[in-house]
Amino acid sequence: MSLSDTLILIKGAGDLGTGVAWRLHKAGFPVIITELAQPLVVRRTVAFASAVYEGAITVEGITARRADSFDAVQHLLDAGIIPVLVDPTTRAREIFAPDVLIDAVMAKHNTGTRITDAPFVIALGPGFTPGVDCHAVIETKRGHNLGRVWWDRPAEANTGIPGEIGGKSAERVLRAPCDGVVKGVKQIGDEVRAGQVIALIGKVDVRAPFDGILRGLVHDDLMVKTGMKIGDVDPRANREHCFTISDKALAIGGGALEAVLTWMNTKSK
Repeated sequence: MSLSDTLILIKGAGDLGTGVAWRLHKAGFPVIITELAQPLVVRRTVAFASAVYEGAITVEGITARRADSFDAVQHLLDAGIIPVLVDPTTRAREIFAPDVLIDAVMAKHNTGTRITDAPFVIALGPGFTPGVDCHAVIETKRGHNLGRVWWDRPAEANTGIPGEIGGKSAERVLRAPCDGVVKGVKQIGDEVRAGQVIALIGKVDVRAPFDGILRGLVHDDLMVKTGMKIGDVDPRANREHCFTISDKALAIGGGALEAVLTWMNTKSK
């Protein structure tokens, strides 16, 4: 089994799923992504899910393009482009019979993935158990074990507290103060000051919690619910970070690549 003949299907392409897809594609694997019709992706500038809205997106030299039909997928793969299918029920699994399926939905629980969905099934983060609903789990919690491949235990439980960046944790995450439709006022990559309006939900302001750079904000015109994550302010104020894959996503991508290669090596013996 060669890398170029090993088809990988990834469910979900937020910033973490994009780190996985990016590393696997760079290594030479053909990758297909499935997404929702309206992905609630925050770090839009580094998420292949943005292809659903924009038609195409290039992240650090690799392009993903929305495939408007299953028939268009092979053409995109042949062109070296990652196809992104609006396919919330993952019909692509039945149509393309991938060798590897990776659940990158990041829902903190299993939304329907089964260990029988492909010869090798990987899941990111908590909510999965190797040997039960997947073959391997990639640790997604920041810290010593980030990116490790677990073959015999689940990932660390979700604490509900975002990892610390630049001395900020929960306060760096912007959450919807009410139900309504999002309208951005600031753009990703903009410097913001504490108290500045970043977005509107209906007529309600969403303000910057401290000085920094707006690293992420959901797409305009999305309907959101109270408490939903809609944005991310980075206190490190490095604009480049808004447009490059994060250390966390690369670590998780490296873990997924290790898991796939380990499985392939085991099969070849």
